[in-house]
Amino acid sequence: MRFFERRKKGNLPQLAATTPSGMQDALAADINENIQNIQNVYRDCIDIVFRSFQIAGHTSAVLIYINGLANVEEMNENVLRPLMEKHSASGQDGQLNVTSLLEQQLTVAKVNKVQTIDECIHYIASGNPVLLVDGQSEGFALGLSGWEKRAIEEPVAESVIRGPREGFIESLETNLSLLRRRIRSPLLKTKSVTLGKYTKTEVVICYMEGIAPEAFVTEAEKRLRRIELDGVLETGYLEELIEDHPYSPFPQVLSTERPDVAIASLLEGRIVIMQDGSPFVLVMPVSFYSLIQSSEDYYQRTLIGTLIRWLRYLFLLISLLLPSAYIAILTFHQEMIPTTLLLTVAASRERVPFPALVEALIMEIVFEALREAGVRLPKQTGAAVSIVGALVIGQAAVQAGLVSAPMIMIVALTGIASFTIPRFTAGIALRMLRFPMMFLAGSLGLLGIMLGLLLVLIHMASLRSLGVPYLNAHVPNRDHQTKDVLTRTPWWKLNARPRINERRNGRQG
Repeated sequence: MRFFERRKKGNLPQLAATTPSGMQDALAADINENIQNIQNVYRDCIDIVFRSFQIAGHTSAVLIYINGLANVEEMNENVLRPLMEKHSASGQDGQLNVTSLLEQQLTVAKVNKVQTIDECIHYIASGNPVLLVDGQSEGFALGLSGWEKRAIEEPVAESVIRGPREGFIESLETNLSLLRRRIRSPLLKTKSVTLGKYTKTEVVICYMEGIAPEAFVTEAEKRLRRIELDGVLETGYLEELIEDHPYSPFPQVLSTERPDVAIASLLEGRIVIMQDGSPFVLVMPVSFYSLIQSSEDYYQRTLIGTLIRWLRYLFLLISLLLPSAYIAILTFHQEMIPTTLLLTVAASRERVPFPALVEALIMEIVFEALREAGVRLPKQTGAAVSIVGALVIGQAAVQAGLVSAPMIMIVALTGIASFTIPRFTAGIALRMLRFPMMFLAGSLGLLGIMLGLLLVLIHMASLRSLGVPYLNAHVPNRDHQTKDVLTRTPWWKLNARPRINERRNGRQG
């Protein structure tokens, strides 16, 4: 699988025109030459700051940083004040011993040496100030980044009644710390990849050494390194580029904002992909059943978790098949409807000029439009508009004779059923498949529904997530795979990890 960036001729400037020459050159001993090279790179940038000062009163130095990305207060207290007020620290030849002075005076936890202009640009763009000293052919990148970030709060899209209330944010360092705080083992490994020609976005692969198969880590890293884009702004970019079947409606990657979901996936032998600037992390490989399960299933008692899971599977089928079944029975199989109910439905459809298929399509499209409008509108008005709009439009449509009252109930039940699916991406897949199922039901009746279900199952059986079968629980001679699919098995019986890893729970061998 190979990913290339496609550009129209003359649409974007060439890289050579936007990147000054000399970025790969080594730093010179002359500080003025280094400043000139970096100023050429950052020309027409009003937020770049060159703070010149004297070390120990006689050696020229400059502190280069981007305003808004670096912590100015810490620079003043831990860099500028100690270096400007300290007396000379000279070696045997009378020259300033910069390394010794930095070790003695700088109260900065992280200092990296830089040798080239390109390294200076990398650290400056990351929010870390770079210190250059006259007479030194190397610089010092100071770990003093300090941009504004959102506080840790409860995820909105994955709320639970019982469970941790913390969620990932847009800071990669904070998200990694949320994992480290719960997994205190050094076996939690991280690998970094930089993507995006201009954004230079940092992406981190997290996995548990000895639990996650090495083949998963190697394959995920290989797929990420093949990506060639101008910029990576969200993990949705990565999800589309690294999944096995990009044209399938079913997601092969799980996206989550919850640290507990990511940690549980790591302990199962999966890998987690994080991106700087996005609160959503990606989990691979996953199965279809992983998308139907919720983290709250494992925080409730066994019977409660099992009943909720059964209810979820029931409404999953209702969300996919209820409109199709209504169309098929009303169009081709009226003998299946009790006589009293059939007379009631016939009376309600007496003024409706459209067949059941057209009637269902109208209401489903209107319902999807109302749901999308409710999501895009501000929170204060979104819920009110979607609810009031559905009531008003439904009542007006029935009174106008465009749709029947039973169809309103069918569409409402289908919409409610779709909200029970915990993963948004899985819910969208079922919403997409609902329309071709309706066409098959309107053309072939119940036979068309069975044909559609058969095609969906064949397609799901052919899917892979990082090479692992999408329906991996239904594998012959793997009974332990299915015990946590339909039921929420008690914890004392969950002594084996999923099929992606055959080691028993809590054991290394």
